[in-house]
Amino acid sequence: MGEAPLQEHGSELKQERIVGSVERVTFHNPENGFCILRIKAKAQRELVTLLGHVPSVSAGEYVEAMGTWTRHAEYGLQFKAHFLKAVHPSTLEGIEKYLGSGMIRGIGPHFAKSLVEAFGYDVFDVIDQAPERLETVPGIGRVRREKIISAWQEQKVVRDIMVFLQSHGVSTLRAVRIYKAYGHNAVATVKENPYRLARDIRGIGFKSADQIAGNLGISKSSMVRARAGLHHILLERMSDGHCAYPVEKLIEESEKLLEIDRSILLEGLQLEIQEQQIRKELIAGTECAYTAGMWHAEREVAELFGTLRVGPLPWGEIKKEKAVEWVEKQLSIELASLQKEAVMQALSSKVFIITGGPGTGKTTLTRAIVSILAAKNIRMALCSPTGRAAKRLFECTGVEAKTIHRLLGIDRAKGGFLHGPDNPLSIDLLLVDECSMVDVLLMASLLKALPAEAAVLLIGDVDQLPSVGPGKVLGALIDSGVIPTIRLTEVFRQAAKSKIIQNAHRVNQGLLPELENDKEKPSDFYFIESDQAEQSLRKIIELVSTRIPKRFALNPVRDIQVLAPMNRGGLGARSLNSELQKALNPNPIVKVERFGVSFAVGDKVMVTENDYDKDVFNGDIGFIESLDLEQGVAVIDFDGRQVEFSFSELDIIVHAYAVTVHKSQGSEYPAVVIAVAMQHYVMLKRNLIYTAITRGKKLVIVIGEKKALALAIKAKSQGERWNNLSARLKTKF
Repeated sequence: MGEAPLQEHGSELKQERIVGSVERVTFHNPENGFCILRIKAKAQRELVTLLGHVPSVSAGEYVEAMGTWTRHAEYGLQFKAHFLKAVHPSTLEGIEKYLGSGMIRGIGPHFAKSLVEAFGYDVFDVIDQAPERLETVPGIGRVRREKIISAWQEQKVVRDIMVFLQSHGVSTLRAVRIYKAYGHNAVATVKENPYRLARDIRGIGFKSADQIAGNLGISKSSMVRARAGLHHILLERMSDGHCAYPVEKLIEESEKLLEIDRSILLEGLQLEIQEQQIRKELIAGTECAYTAGMWHAEREVAELFGTLRVGPLPWGEIKKEKAVEWVEKQLSIELASLQKEAVMQALSSKVFIITGGPGTGKTTLTRAIVSILAAKNIRMALCSPTGRAAKRLFECTGVEAKTIHRLLGIDRAKGGFLHGPDNPLSIDLLLVDECSMVDVLLMASLLKALPAEAAVLLIGDVDQLPSVGPGKVLGALIDSGVIPTIRLTEVFRQAAKSKIIQNAHRVNQGLLPELENDKEKPSDFYFIESDQAEQSLRKIIELVSTRIPKRFALNPVRDIQVLAPMNRGGLGARSLNSELQKALNPNPIVKVERFGVSFAVGDKVMVTENDYDKDVFNGDIGFIESLDLEQGVAVIDFDGRQVEFSFSELDIIVHAYAVTVHKSQGSEYPAVVIAVAMQHYVMLKRNLIYTAITRGKKLVIVIGEKKALALAIKAKSQGERWNNLSARLKTKF
């Protein structure tokens, strides 16, 4: 076999071009274009396996590809294409095979042979420019001719779109995504405003869209670029948790990003405001800008809470004192006085909030309220932002609980949620647990899906980190002072024995945890001091892989979670994941490299974006069950549910041996190991340490610098978020 040379291991692979005819399509995913082809390439005596992305492909077509040769341990030599396009075949045999492949409706193997015999090399020109001549072929009449022309035009449009996109620096994978998003209007859409790509297409950021715009000849000082840049900065600040952003800062940051005159940006902002794409509003005396969607969502949350709080209770009048006595007897519990007050207030309110730290009885209280209302045959929906939290809610109450996304349902035909104002949930009570994790956009969607007569019970720990998404909903609701709220403060005797809970409350009060342990007594909280990042890393790996499993009989992968304040740095989640993967999954049965990351069977992984088609959501943790290198498919197990990802979709999957504290919200683990170092300086805040400690059920080990821990606890909050929800609520009540 005339093989292409392979570079030595560790050196950069040489980019090559190959052209050949497609003999067999082994696999093709129409959703993202990923394909495995067997092609007859020039200078190759045997068929070549080619992996790449293309919207559609059939046997008989010619393909042109740029990429690298690699050798797979099981499947041998393969050509991995970063650029791939299909071209018409140039031999009569190839033309016949292409036409007869089924790609063009109305032409099968029989008519393909007849067409090639009738028109030879001119067959494509006949179909394209003189289709009436097709009827000269026996068996082809007007109906079949129209069918052939329609299918041919459709293929031609796809081809033209791909050529246009690829000629402007768009990779094949991204070109497929653009075509899937915009269809036959792709070229017109991209030409009109290439900056739409950054908003609409996963994997294309502002910088990529800006480069495409430059290739299309759009001026750096154009108004479309200025307006896109303003939106980009607002969206970036939303990803930092802000609902709005000061106008002055918005202009300054846009000026720095775009390198254009301030006057152009001010004009662009004015146009965005005139067209109501951006909304301006005073927040605490500062002029701020919102994206239109964010502005509407924040207003909707305030208005809907204002609407929901009025009207009769869905369960009518309940004798509250008797209900408390009944539930204590029913559950064999004794509620504290503040818990009793909370139960009675919950039974008297259309909207009610329960907040409190670990060990203060939120779980018992939740079970009591749900038990009373279940006895009244009240239709309830219990939900939480994460799957693990929903599972705990079910275990606590015995009533089915879902993630918020699964409760609202996904409308795959139209996009968005199934339940909303036109299709409300048929419930009397919505109970939302772990409410500190719910952002403004998700809360707006939840409230819009409720009938006006429903009641709402929100439960969460307001002292934890706020939501990853924009806003600080639970905090704003409580700070507004207009929604009935009970803050549980008493730590119950059994819980108070736990050093995890003791230290969590110490941190919340601004005090250092008790770092010394009595060596004679077992503990569930330990601090291991380490001032060097490399030393901390070695200790973390040793703790997770050997010491904790041996002493506490815990599974190192499934029971122990490493937490880091941030992704970056030597003790960030990314670096920790790389080292932990080597230690915990050293000899996988099969692995694959994608997006600069090695994925292996047995790896612990996390989803980083919502994928409604697959029913998986940002923060879901699973385990790689299998990798099919021939089909290019990974199967990931999420709590017993197997979900398929093509290898090209692994860009939304990351390792989860270590995760950021933000990503751990809503989850509890038998054991957590928390890395704290001065390199995490920018993220070191009290509520981050508090949230991290409260993730551990049986064991918490903090490892790192005492100075960094003290600094974090001294810094009271994770920074203010620009929003106006609390003020809006006050005007609605």
